[in-house]
Amino acid sequence: MIRQCFLWGLIGWSVSAPAQPPNIIVIYTDDQGFGDASCLNPDAKFKTPHLDRLAAEGVSFTNAHSSDSVCTPSRYGLLTGRYAWRTRLKQGVMGAEGECLISDSQATIASVLRDAGYRTAMVGKWHLGMDFPGTNYKDRDWSKPTQDMPLDKGFDEFFGIPASMNYGVLAWFEGRYAAVPPTVFTAKKANQRHSDYRIMPPYQDSPQATRQAIGKIGMEVAPDFIDNQCLTRFTDRAIDWIDDHASGERRQQPFLMYLPLTSPHYPVCPLPEFYGQGECGGYGEFVIETDHHVGRLLKFLDNAKLSDNTLIVFTSDNGPENSWAARAKKFGHHSNYVFREGKRSVYEGGHRVPFFVRWPAGIDRPGRVWDRPIGQIDLLATFAEIVGAKLSADAGVDSQSFAAVLQDSTSDHTRLPLINHGVKGRFAITDGNWKLVMPHGKAGRELYDLAADPGEQSDVLDQHPQRAADLERQITQIVQRGRTTPGQPQSNDTGYWDDLTWIDPGDK
Repeated sequence: MIRQCFLWGLIGWSVSAPAQPPNIIVIYTDDQGFGDASCLNPDAKFKTPHLDRLAAEGVSFTNAHSSDSVCTPSRYGLLTGRYAWRTRLKQGVMGAEGECLISDSQATIASVLRDAGYRTAMVGKWHLGMDFPGTNYKDRDWSKPTQDMPLDKGFDEFFGIPASMNYGVLAWFEGRYAAVPPTVFTAKKANQRHSDYRIMPPYQDSPQATRQAIGKIGMEVAPDFIDNQCLTRFTDRAIDWIDDHASGERRQQPFLMYLPLTSPHYPVCPLPEFYGQGECGGYGEFVIETDHHVGRLLKFLDNAKLSDNTLIVFTSDNGPENSWAARAKKFGHHSNYVFREGKRSVYEGGHRVPFFVRWPAGIDRPGRVWDRPIGQIDLLATFAEIVGAKLSADAGVDSQSFAAVLQDSTSDHTRLPLINHGVKGRFAITDGNWKLVMPHGKAGRELYDLAADPGEQSDVLDQHPQRAADLERQITQIVQRGRTTPGQPQSNDTGYWDDLTWIDPGDK
């Protein structure tokens, strides 16, 4: 059973939305599993008191899903309300450099809220593609602006890094410019606290010098970049930006802060003051540090008297990295909780993630648990409903608002079928408690009753062939109509692709 930490009240009632639209903060961690929040996992080997506070003072969604099981497509889905497999990206993730997966005409949470009168900022990891000056380190001109990046997708301001740290072009970007250009080189170094790597000095003057020094070709990095500074710098910058906004001339204007953190994704690099905390080695220390920075933000909001009408969403881009298995064996900590597999997988461990929403002025009966399905892909429609923004027919085509769940504890919200997607392109569909995993390569269909079998250990396809047929019809319709929600059919960005093995290529 999934732990239900909080109790429903005895009498249903609903709250009215506050007169002023809420400030909105989305905190997006990286590779954090469902079991990496102590309020969700009674056997966790570390505590996350600030995440637990978000749940206790808001709504804990225990059946919430990232829109994919890896980084880039999940971020696309969260920001656009559209599944990334509808784009050119059918498998895997992007690097740091390349055409942004979000087109300039695509509606995003940032653009919708900006058009509704919000000031919008992003602080953290992007990983959706950027157009850097020059084609590689040999012809870079860092005095020129970076294009096709967050400032072109609805954000008024940006501070952060382009992608995961193993992809290079690592620097602290201030808007379109690297504050200190990435003119030196490095590669993965041994990590003393985990089984992965570090990105830290000393750096070399050329890719070849890096190969000579540590046996691997170098990637571009700024001389002042150090991996373990990301969480502190991002939290500092987010707090400073909100403080400046709240004390300035535009303090009456609501704001959006999108804060995608880099933890606990590799490199697992907690600051020394967290060494020895918890009972789960370096990984536990890193999650504890992450929770600490969430606490810093909450404390600032309290002190600034901004907490009441600030809506905070906390969630993760996918399930835990593959080191979850060794962690379970060594420490008895299950980052994927009771769920099957982890990051990259189409099974629950790949995409069922922590998801907490706190909004003191707007949530009816805080401390609730909601155990029906929702998706991160639903945030665009949810925010639009809360602030009264009207979405165009081609915006948020897979996004279904769950605002009613927040504002009315008696809501009977039912999610349309959710699509799950694995790193190699395998699909699944979840409708209520039933999940059909689609054929892919040599693997066939599988059907699971998640209410009875959340760990997906018993394939019941043979016992429920009609249920499977109904789910296959639903996923086919969702793929072919270019949308999940009602409305005019939309076009996917490409035609048929090979991962759609259950659909006849000629069946449009």
